Amino acid sequence: MEKRDKIAIGLMSGTSADGIDAALVRISGNGKGTKVRLIDFINVPYANDVRHNLFELFHAETSSVDKIGYMNFLLGELFAEAAVAVAEKAGMGIEKIDFIGSHGQTIYHMPEIRRDHGFDIRYSVQIGEGAVIAQRTGAVTVSDFRVGDIAAGGQGAPLVPYTEYILFSDGKRNTLLLNIGGISNITFLPADGRIGQVTAFDTGPGNMVIDGLAEKFTNGRLSMDKDGEMASRGTVNRQLLSYLLRDPYLCKKPPKTTGREYFGEGYADKIISISEEMDISKPDTMATATYLTAAFILESYRRYIKPFHKADRLITGGGGSYNPTLLGYLRKEMEKEKIAVTTQEEEGYNSDAKEAVAFAILANETLSGRCNNMPAVTGASREAVMGKISLP
Repeated sequence: MEKRDKIAIGLMSGTSADGIDAALVRISGNGKGTKVRLIDFINVPYANDVRHNLFELFHAETSSVDKIGYMNFLLGELFAEAAVAVAEKAGMGIEKIDFIGSHGQTIYHMPEIRRDHGFDIRYSVQIGEGAVIAQRTGAVTVSDFRVGDIAAGGQGAPLVPYTEYILFSDGKRNTLLLNIGGISNITFLPADGRIGQVTAFDTGPGNMVIDGLAEKFTNGRLSMDKDGEMASRGTVNRQLLSYLLRDPYLCKKPPKTTGREYFGEGYADKIISISEEMDISKPDTMATATYLTAAFILESYRRYIKPFHKADRLITGGGGSYNPTLLGYLRKEMEKEKIAVTTQEEEGYNSDAKEAVAFAILANETLSGRCNNMPAVTGASREAVMGKISLP
């Protein structure tokens, strides 16, 4: 940590659970003085059987402690392989890496309080054993970030807004940063740069519902609606959209976070059931579900950000930003608020690498002994240093 410049790797597997993102960066400083440059990036897709086994862990009916323990260590091996691979792609050996920050794979996230034995319990489970990554790579590894915020009374999510505040604050414009992964999350950064006014939360579905419908409509032949092709052949059904926008999650005030437990397979099944009752075609159902993601984002802005701050721009990233149908719907929605929509790529960044880079930054803060959660965003009662350190 005495080095001025450090070489680090950030590792990430999101709610879509389709593979591991590995970003290799050069990083210096900490806090608002952090400087980071992306050197290289790879995505390593999960093998079909690994992805199948992961999805078993998302449901209590098909999960078990032995499956969780096994996959925790298997993913540790796979995450370590991804770290070695991105270092090799960049033309350097893994021994050059100073540290690794790994989010792991969330298999269960329960931010709602359960009162039991006199305690208020929230919990979140991420797998991809950090000790395995450290031993295989020889690099200090920081992992399991969310639980540090939860122990401090927060929801353990979202975590990326801390890094967005460091990297994207603009002294002249109020900025919205949107990530459309399996779940969509939004961050508001005030032009004056005051961290206490940063707002961030999960808006609701991102790609997860769209992917679920694509898989069910094609009997498993497709795992996603690539380029929004299926949705582009349909028309948004306003009656179905209006019904879905009455969802209780949209009415819940931040801080809030959600995941597969709410917007997963059961939610897609519900949409299919309703669309069949309404005699809505599959393309129209897909178009409506795709529009739903954009509508949740707009309504979230109108209800929970606009009453306090008017945004000047929105920068979107994540897998959903590559879906032209979804992006078109989003631009149409945000035009109503006179907010220009651009992508990470149009701003000179990399949508794919963004979250992996974020965990390299969060790990750098951990190793610097700095608090790296945002209580105003997660609802924590205090700042906390998140992340568990594994030494090689």
